[in-house]
Amino acid sequence: MLSNAIERELDPIDAVITWVDGNAAKHQQKRQKYMALESLPLHENASNPHRWMCNDEILYCIQSIENHAPWIGKIWVVVDEDGPDLSSLSESIKTKVHLVYHAEIFDGFAQVLPTFNSLAIESMLWRIEGLSERFIYFNDDVFLTAPLCPDDVFEGLTPVLRGKWVDYSQVLGCDDMREDPAKFHCFMQINAAQIMAYPATKLFSAAHVVHPFRRSIMAELFARYPDEFLHNISHRFRNLAQFLPQGLHNHACIRNKAAKINPTNDHLHISSGHGKGQPSSDTLALLSKATDPGIKFLCVNDLPQLVEIIPNAADWIAQAIGGFPERTRLSLQPDDILMDLV
Repeated sequence: MLSNAIERELDPIDAVITWVDGNAAKHQQKRQKYMALESLPLHENASNPHRWMCNDEILYCIQSIENHAPWIGKIWVVVDEDGPDLSSLSESIKTKVHLVYHAEIFDGFAQVLPTFNSLAIESMLWRIEGLSERFIYFNDDVFLTAPLCPDDVFEGLTPVLRGKWVDYSQVLGCDDMREDPAKFHCFMQINAAQIMAYPATKLFSAAHVVHPFRRSIMAELFARYPDEFLHNISHRFRNLAQFLPQGLHNHACIRNKAAKINPTNDHLHISSGHGKGQPSSDTLALLSKATDPGIKFLCVNDLPQLVEIIPNAADWIAQAIGGFPERTRLSLQPDDILMDLV
């Protein structure tokens, strides 16, 4: 039987979403100001303006939580200064949403602000005042596409991880790969794994899904590796020397035999650049899989780019997440659109 303390830890599970409106003039001016102050050229992965673009993905993200994970407790939206317009969402889901500001989670480390770096922000999410012990972290371009149960992400206090074991050793020492924005994530994960004594030849690469976190584990890691965390948050823009915070958390849990790896292929990832130069029907065939009942997670890294290939991609995503209250659920079939794309 669980102790009262553990029972309290098991209730509830919060969600955390990071958000920024890179289209806002104030944000653009501030970002350009601090880019100009950088002493060295930024990596393309750190400077691409698409990284901060706002295309209302957060509305799909939060709506997907209401549709498929109503058991989630609070929904923390982490912002710089201004929050998103959530007026189109239902009152019931909006009551769960709480804004939390960079200044709050970086309290005591104001010298690193402002930051335009998701890796720095992710390093400090666990410091949200009032956050539950167990929480799941969403990028705002990750959506739930089928009913999600608590034990899909936690078994008791044990995080359920999705991903695979990989060998990234070939990227080390290769200048071309260091410059390749698509390989940037490899270095982030290598750096995280190495802190926990996992080599580049065998590390756990997390899938593009929601990430389950234990708040206490992140606090312990912060206390154990203060220099590494301070280095991670000191970069205002992404840097190859940084580590992936969820990668550090995952490897710490795996090393302590406090994680479960779920090998189920229940997630779909449409990465930036996918489908360029290819028949549109191929990309549509992939996107349409998001409506399969076995797919629980959809990640779309660049929605405007996807819309260039599939003009009604937003409608497909709306269908995949279960629709919006004010919208009629679409009944599109892949073949209906393929006729127009061939």
